[in-house]
Amino acid sequence: MLVTAHTDCEPATTAPDSDLANLTTLSSALAASALVTACGGGGGGSTTAPITAPGPGTTPTPSAGNAYTSAASDEDAVRFLLQAQFSASDAEIAAVRGKPYATWLAEQFAAPASTSGFDWLNQRGYGTINSTTKYYDNSYPGDYMVWNQLMTSGDAVRKRVALALSEFFVVSLSSLDFSWRSYAIAAWWDMLSSNAFGNFRNLLQDVTLHPAMGYFLNTKGNLKENVATGRAPDENYGREVMQLFTIGLYQLNLDGTEKRDSAGNKIETYTQSDITNIARIFTGWDFDQTQNVYTLEPVNNRNIPNTVFTRIPMRLTANNHSTLAATFLGTTVPANTDGVAALKMALDTLFNHPNVGPFFGKQMIQRLVTSNPSPAYVARVASAFNNNGAGVRGDLQAVFAAILLDDEARGPAGLTQTGFGKLREPMLRLVQWGRTFGISSARGSWKIGDLSDPASRIGQSPLRSPSVFNYFRPGYVPPSTALSATQTPAPEFQLVNESSVGGYLNAMQTTIRNGIFVNAPDLPQQASNATNGYDITAAYTAEFALVLDTSALVKRLNLLLCAGQLSAATQTLIVTALNATAVTAASSDSVKRDRVAAAVLLVMASSEYLIQK
Repeated sequence: MLVTAHTDCEPATTAPDSDLANLTTLSSALAASALVTACGGGGGGSTTAPITAPGPGTTPTPSAGNAYTSAASDEDAVRFLLQAQFSASDAEIAAVRGKPYATWLAEQFAAPASTSGFDWLNQRGYGTINSTTKYYDNSYPGDYMVWNQLMTSGDAVRKRVALALSEFFVVSLSSLDFSWRSYAIAAWWDMLSSNAFGNFRNLLQDVTLHPAMGYFLNTKGNLKENVATGRAPDENYGREVMQLFTIGLYQLNLDGTEKRDSAGNKIETYTQSDITNIARIFTGWDFDQTQNVYTLEPVNNRNIPNTVFTRIPMRLTANNHSTLAATFLGTTVPANTDGVAALKMALDTLFNHPNVGPFFGKQMIQRLVTSNPSPAYVARVASAFNNNGAGVRGDLQAVFAAILLDDEARGPAGLTQTGFGKLREPMLRLVQWGRTFGISSARGSWKIGDLSDPASRIGQSPLRSPSVFNYFRPGYVPPSTALSATQTPAPEFQLVNESSVGGYLNAMQTTIRNGIFVNAPDLPQQASNATNGYDITAAYTAEFALVLDTSALVKRLNLLLCAGQLSAATQTLIVTALNATAVTAASSDSVKRDRVAAAVLLVMASSEYLIQK
């Protein structure tokens, strides 16, 4: 038996004895194989090519246009769907196969947004002011909200893009410490979702003035200089908006490669003077509490505001805004410029910097398609950022279409090319599992908590980055691997260690077989009562229909989870393991579920699954 942790902050329990538990050794071996394989190490039994630096002649050279405009097979359709959203269903495969990729994608861009995270919190009663539940002081409703959004929202492409954006413009629920923090993170998530198919310039402004970002990077309450006391404006956001959110540390060519001076050195994009000056622009802003309505919480005698301030832009207090001139990145904001006008000048300067297209575009490619896109791929995406074809800069629909429709993403060369693909993030694996197999919450609780613990949970949780630098750095190179020898980035591997590999398998074993254990699923708050149990479960309807035919079952899982990329050897290994335990038509539903769950677990532990191509 394995001791596994549930996902709602309750004590760990012991998983039931089953044939699934008996396959743990095999799943561990497959996962270990995945890590060795993906890092380009040894492990002679590996059946997939390692991620290594592309050598001469290995990088695909797409045509000027898009040669692969529609899916020629179900596998092509699933591969596209798993890059564009979280999962693939039979209906979605048919929809993609029935029209060009671009047409299907345009339909998703035009589809209405689903229920917002903010509204979902209200529907669940999390805006109630009560001295027992204290929702205003708790962050866990924010976890429930975002997992529900990722697992159930109908606008899956919008939500996939929003998740990618949340790893570029980072705000972490773990660091928010003010009233209604769960509503603030919901409003942040909704802002990313609503801007996902809009314009980068509008997104940048909404990011800058959002109360969650204001708190996270100290723009909230940032005061102008005071010569008498020696106070200077806080530089945190001024630095990060350049380093992380727009232009990066070094000047870039259109293809994302770094420019060099005559001596071959990298050229920095900004200096300390730029930081000091632009920091003046971000003074005077604070939460807009003009719409606050207070309720007295009598137990602690606290006046609790309503939630409105968490979703409206921060407000300028002119007396707190610096009136000094500010010179940065070749732009000067004159002294005594109105704070709103000064902000516009600063954001326009950042938005129009030539670095933004390649800097942002490359990281979005990394999140959706491959860790190491060719310079030509980056250049095509950056060009779409610079001009959507109608003279518009920053059109995110054009950017994401360029990423997903590019021949480097759609063509077959990447399937065999060393250096192509990426490690699936743990949170994406869990969401794919839920969406693929018909996850539901029997009592509508959706109480999936913080899964960040790598030892007892999956090692990652949405909107829970440990810092503003995301869960991993875009240029991270796993040490002591073949990748380190060539300095080839594999960002998601920054999450990988002995603890996280075992933790993922341990957590997924119980989750896949039994579902997600929820304390008090009949109540929105954290509690424990007689209704405790596996409230969130997968249906496995189509998989149960194939339970007696292990080859057909694995073939279906190979398609839906891996876009047909499981090797024949891995499929045979899994089928053989499944057939070691007899299952007949007369077997109990529990025995049949054991087989289905074992098949899913073994696929999700394999190297061909963990490395998405």
